[in-house]
Amino acid sequence: MTEPLVEVDGLVVDFPVGGAGEYVRAVDALSFTLDAGRALGLVGESGSGKSTVAAALLGLHRGTGARLTGTVRVDGTDVAAAPAAELRRLRGGTAAMVFQDPLSSLDPYYAIGDQIAEVYRVHADVTRRAARARAVEVLDRVGIPDAVRRSRARPHEFSGGMRQRALIAMALACEPRLLIADEPTTALDVTVQAQILDLLHGLREERGLGLLLVTHDVGVAAESVDELLVMRGGHAVERGAVASVLAAPAEPYTRALLAAVPRLDGPRASRALPGPAPQSPAGLGLAAAGPGSASAGLKDAGEPVVEVFGLRREFGRGKRRVVAVDGVSLAVRAGETLGIVGESGSGKSTLGRMLVGLLQPSSGQVRRDGAEAVGITDGVQMVFQDPVSSLNPRRSVGESIADPLRAAGERDEAAVRARVGELLLRVGLEPGHYDRYPHEFSGGQRQRVGIARALAPRPRLIVCDEPVSALDVTTQAQVTALLAELQRELGIALVFIAHDLAVVRQVSDRVAVMRAGEIVEEGPVDEVYDRPVHAYTRRLLAAVPALDPVLAAERRTSRQEAFA
Repeated sequence: MTEPLVEVDGLVVDFPVGGAGEYVRAVDALSFTLDAGRALGLVGESGSGKSTVAAALLGLHRGTGARLTGTVRVDGTDVAAAPAAELRRLRGGTAAMVFQDPLSSLDPYYAIGDQIAEVYRVHADVTRRAARARAVEVLDRVGIPDAVRRSRARPHEFSGGMRQRALIAMALACEPRLLIADEPTTALDVTVQAQILDLLHGLREERGLGLLLVTHDVGVAAESVDELLVMRGGHAVERGAVASVLAAPAEPYTRALLAAVPRLDGPRASRALPGPAPQSPAGLGLAAAGPGSASAGLKDAGEPVVEVFGLRREFGRGKRRVVAVDGVSLAVRAGETLGIVGESGSGKSTLGRMLVGLLQPSSGQVRRDGAEAVGITDGVQMVFQDPVSSLNPRRSVGESIADPLRAAGERDEAAVRARVGELLLRVGLEPGHYDRYPHEFSGGQRQRVGIARALAPRPRLIVCDEPVSALDVTTQAQVTALLAELQRELGIALVFIAHDLAVVRQVSDRVAVMRAGEIVEEGPVDEVYDRPVHAYTRRLLAAVPALDPVLAAERRTSRQEAFA
């Protein structure tokens, strides 16, 4: 009988908390195997222990103070007992890891090809010339065009999808038998995500790689793996063939996880946004906006909250000039949600920043509440993609939420603190959280803080720029349900910018599809999704991951034929 490529038996991982000798358990008695050429998906919410397991396979917890018990074997090597030299050979040589954020995983000062060549020389006794040739070879293999020239480029000269391909090329340089991919497509738009998933599938077929895919996106797992292992609180909840788990989940938690996944094929009437809480699938008790909501009665009445005419924005000069937004006109009314979708670089975020006044248009006009607006005016707010970088780590969350109130002229500190307490409560946190700092909150909680800050000055328009792209599906559902409840209660106009088309369908009344700075299609969300007119819209919709592995395979085949 062939020995498994990966064998994990009774793995327990504890991390130190503070300096009092206390530990928190991240992984508890986990066991699984993975054979060569097979793919296993680890899925679950943030904090379930997925990434901790992935790191344990390469011994990355060594020297961190973490306590590990149980056995982890990779290609016959006992990771915990392996000496340092053997562990170095294992990392990159036998098993390689692709991390979530390629920009922070690549050195900004060195050319992509040089970084791949350096990794290759660590594991192979070759000349610099041979290592450079190998770098070009693997870059070409992962689909980087003009690999010889692009190997001399630095990371900032690559798009997000190309950087992720470069990381995969680096992982493949030493011909590993196991590829560990930790959320490799989280920040990518649907078409680039589909390309990366197709690439991983092709590499498995061509090289017989074993693949461990860590993801919170069940749709991504359905596209990519043979088996699913569902994790919660460090435990294995359910494991089985991907088709069986998706079609007939045995455990209530798995069913709640699948119920939280936004879908393209759901009827309009079933657009409720489930929000299972981290400890229970009971959710937040918030109903989502849908037919008959406030937006249904308000969207055709009165002047638009925001309206733009012929909006254009250019960056750079001369030959380096780039047109980011080109001749966009649209309007959003009170209580209405306009979704804006498109690939990275389509101009979505630039448009959103012009709507709130953070960027000035090169030409065109922005009108808010019927009057021409220049710069940031009262009544508009923005919720950003990354709640970590948009909150000051040196200030408490309460002070961050209070900033817009003080900027508006409120000088009564008691009134400020009372208003912040109300807002914290309104977004599902506690008034007592005022004095806590951002690092003390989960990703979903930090995004709630961002929403509370946006609500503080009682805006009429909120622009949400990828507000849930980095969150797991249940936290994502909670945040979108919260936005829908607040919109229905307060009559706020929402602009929801996202690359996740399924989420946009769930939350929007109308949708605008952007490509290369232009709106190529716009209309009621069901009409655009069910009967897309533009070929680009159809291509975007075809790239959305499907929860049916059979359908996912058919789509992959059609994409390969299209690009053959």
